[in-house]
Formats: sequence, structure tokens, C-alpha cells
Amino acid sequence: MTTPEQVFPAVLLAGGQSRRMGGGSKFLQEISGQTLLSRIISTVTPQVSDVILNINIDTEDIESIIIPTVKDSVDGFVGPLSGILTGLEYYSDKGSEASHMLSVPTDAPFIPKDLVLRLRTGLGDLPERTIVMAESVGRVHPVVALWPLSLAADLRSALVDENLRKILVFADRYNRVNVVWEDHEGDPFFNINRPEDLEEARKRLA
Repeated sequence: MTTPEQVFPAVLLAGGQSRRMGGGSKFLQEISGQTLLSRIISTVTPQVSDVILNINIDTEDIESIIIPTVKDSVDGFVGPLSGILTGLEYYSDKGSEASHMLSVPTDAPFIPKDLVLRLRTGLGDLPERTIVMAESVGRVHPVVALWPLSLAADLRSALVDENLRKILVFADRYNRVNVVWEDHEGDPFFNINRPEDLEEARKRLA
């Protein structure tokens, strides 16, 4: 039985080149005996109806990938907007009846277990083309968001025809709502970009 928070599919974003981590597959880094990817899969899967991994490397030998993988639908490593577009087009092509899709990065090990439920409150009775983003410690997290599936064609045009790369520039063309996690909750959207971030995450879990 589908619960109210399980009405959206999700794309996990791992399509970048991890330059600040020195390259390689950042999501295979471990904290507390678990890869970042395994950790995010176990957190997100119970909250959504379907989940895919957006990734641009060959994955046949990576045992921790237990969900479908999809490469960017726009070539050239053009950033997270391409991963978001890939998810929107994937679910649209599958005939998904969901109004929105969740996007989450694979380098954020503390994603809340009630993420979708709380983001969903941001939709309320707002227009269907509303984008809902997470916000914490005074910062918006554009890759942690609910995206209307109906924006797929607009996003493809922005990426291909306009060469647009900035998520907020695209999002602010539509109705955008932020759902705030208060400071006392810590930063559930802390993400790992550099080796020192990985060590900080390990200390936080210790």
C-alpha cells in the first residue's frame, strides 16, 4: 500500500566527475562501514515509489549499485541540471502519473528519513509547476528538491538551446518554494566534496 509520502519517484545524482575529491567514484567512499551510495539508497527508497541512479561511468563491477542506472540524456558533463532532466525524461517516458520527482545527491550522507514528507508540505495547493527545494543553515539546496515532471521539455530547451547550467536560474522561472530545516536540527544536507568533508562526516557519525 502506498503511503502519502510515496507518491513521487526519485533520481539519485552521481553524474559528476568528483574533481574536488580527486576523481573516481565519490559515492563508493565509506562512512561507518557503509558506502555513501548504499546509505542514500536505504534512506530514500522507503520514501518514494521508484528510484534510479544518474551516473555517467560504467557500473557493471560496482556491487553496491542495486537500482537502475541512467546516463545523462545531454552529453558533455553539463552539471546537475542534466541529471535532473534525465530523471524527468526517464519517468515521463515510463508513463509515470506522479506530478513531481525527487532529486537527491549521493554525496549527502545525512538526508532525513522524512525528507519527502516535509518537502511535500511545500506543495500545498500551489500550482502544479511548483518546484520545492530544501533549505538549511541559511542556504538553499537546489539538488534536494521536488521537480514537476511537466518541466522536462522546458529544461531540455534551457540546457540545449540556451546552454543554461545554473539550477536556481532555471527554477526561478517558475513558482519556487523552500522548506526550511531549522538550525537546531543540524545540517541534514551537508555534502561531501573534498577529503576533509569525508572526515568531518565520519566524525559526526562517530
